[in-house]
Amino acid sequence: MAICFKCGSAKSGALVACRSCNAAPRANSEYAVSLALSDHVSSKDQLAQYSHELRNGKKLSVPREALVQALDALKDPQLLAMLGAQPQPADPAQAPATVRQHPPIPPAAPQRVAPPPPPVKPEPRLTTTALHQSAFAVLGVTTRDDRRRIVELAEEKSLELDHDVCQKARSDLTNPRTRLSAEIAWLPGVSPRKASQLVENLLHDPMTVREESGLPTLAHLNLLAAAFEAVDSEHDAEDLASFIQEVAYLVDEIDPEDVLRDINEDRAVSGFPEVRALDQIEAELAERKRYYRSAIKDALDRLPPTTLVQVMTDTVEGVTLGGEDHAPELIDDLVDSYEVETQGFLQKEAENVHKLIKAARDSANSGEAAVKPYVDKLDAVARNWDKVAQPIQLSAKARGIDHEASRDLAYEIRSLAIDLFNTHDMLTQAQRLTGLLQELFAELPEVSERVEQDADALADIFHERKQAVARRDEWAREITYRAEIGVMFKDTLSISPDGISWKGQSFSLDSITRVRWGGVRHSVNGVPTGTTYTIAFGDKRSEAVVELKKEDIYSKFIDKLWRAVCVRLLGEMLEALKDGRDLYFGDALLHDDGITLVRHKFLGANERVRCTWGQVQIWNADGSFCIGSKDDKKTNVGISYIHVANTHILEQLIRMAFKKPGMRRLSDLLQ
Repeated sequence: MAICFKCGSAKSGALVACRSCNAAPRANSEYAVSLALSDHVSSKDQLAQYSHELRNGKKLSVPREALVQALDALKDPQLLAMLGAQPQPADPAQAPATVRQHPPIPPAAPQRVAPPPPPVKPEPRLTTTALHQSAFAVLGVTTRDDRRRIVELAEEKSLELDHDVCQKARSDLTNPRTRLSAEIAWLPGVSPRKASQLVENLLHDPMTVREESGLPTLAHLNLLAAAFEAVDSEHDAEDLASFIQEVAYLVDEIDPEDVLRDINEDRAVSGFPEVRALDQIEAELAERKRYYRSAIKDALDRLPPTTLVQVMTDTVEGVTLGGEDHAPELIDDLVDSYEVETQGFLQKEAENVHKLIKAARDSANSGEAAVKPYVDKLDAVARNWDKVAQPIQLSAKARGIDHEASRDLAYEIRSLAIDLFNTHDMLTQAQRLTGLLQELFAELPEVSERVEQDADALADIFHERKQAVARRDEWAREITYRAEIGVMFKDTLSISPDGISWKGQSFSLDSITRVRWGGVRHSVNGVPTGTTYTIAFGDKRSEAVVELKKEDIYSKFIDKLWRAVCVRLLGEMLEALKDGRDLYFGDALLHDDGITLVRHKFLGANERVRCTWGQVQIWNADGSFCIGSKDDKKTNVGISYIHVANTHILEQLIRMAFKKPGMRRLSDLLQ
């Protein structure tokens, strides 16, 4: 029983193609994950959990120990056969390297024809490796040969090889101080015949050592380190990343006590004194680990730059599970070395980013069209930066820290996005830069959290503006009106967001400062003869007056006029009162906290009286809006609707204020 590593569907066999999505494992890392997602490694409850995670797009929670167990198990040809994968041929010389990496996968359905295999790349060959330059290999001795045999073979080899080389090899193996280094760099714990065969096979098919099982960890690592010398510029990036991961996990498994035991077992046979101090082994192993890092680094240096970056990224992403798990020590060392070597490139690209940010800021006053080309270039340079910095970012995240250079660069770009929006209202470019930060710097927890908040805020603003545009469009439809007035010679009265027009006069909506309207009923001898309606609107310099008799046109136009102009004028009137300005309406003088009225006298001059809003009352009479004192019937004013500008707005303002409990100032309506 197994589940697909892509979609989480159940399938029979860990390495067969999934019938739901047709996905099949192709690389070592995918083989390991697929095996970990089977009942060979995981329980049924765990498989159910993994299936749920895959189906819901969550990160797999497979423990690293299960992946290591799966990688080791995949070296067993019998298990591969059980799982439905093609076992390796018995003769390594007959098996191309790509067969090991890409075992044939049974088709998902009988009618599906498997695609032709890719062309096989010739297996790399070596003329020598670091193991062949070991003192054991130079003299042809084994770890079980005694001092006398070493001296004899050194004398014999000196007839064929350089005398000094042979003498140095003899000295290295017979001197207790130097022998331990040679033993640890050789194949401790491996029988002499097997060791000779393995070293010989390195020259013919170096990568077959990756398939060896049952070898002591240190010996296997020394063979693998030698195999790295076969890596060339055309090596498959995914395969090399898997190779590095295999070595990194093995390095963490080295046990100094096991190494001490293997070396002392051979020394018991060869007659050399046993190693007593474990710290001697540990010191030599520390040096050996530095050699493994150097061997991998030399192999990476032979790759094209783009392949090197891809290998490092795939390696770190694989061992850290996307920055969520700690990496083996060897990987951390490799990343540290990679960071040092890429520092010059990253500094140069960071300088380019800073230049583009400055250019974008400098051109922002010229509009979004001037900024966009710089944002386009910034996008490309930032992606170039991130591609190289990605392994460092993943490693830093796995260690619980941020990559400082990436963090600083991310905040510089974020600062530009904030400035473009806050200062220049460029929402589109700000959202674009924020999306770029979310994509490129997701491995930086601090940056990712802040950018996520920025993205949410910008999304809310975008939504609000979209709604505002919709409301503005609805408002435009609501206020738009057009009518023809006249019997024989018709004139057009129109109102829209562009303004109001009548008989060649046009006013933009924002320019209109005064409006008035009203109707006068006519009659002869008490018999109604109709109503004449007047509508007037204008700015500070001129006014247009419309006379008409159709009530329907009059009513519809006044409704549009109120929405388009009067609501704004009412707000402006309140703001003026709040600022302490007084406004004249006919004989009345309007204040924020009251109104000055006229006390009418039968004899003598009228008197002006200031009243608070609590001292007055309002009513309508004879086509006027009337305001009078509650305590003095002679103190009042009548403001004509049809002749005094903005009387209707004044009435609406006062009636709204009177409905507000405890109102003392008209400007309280703004709260």
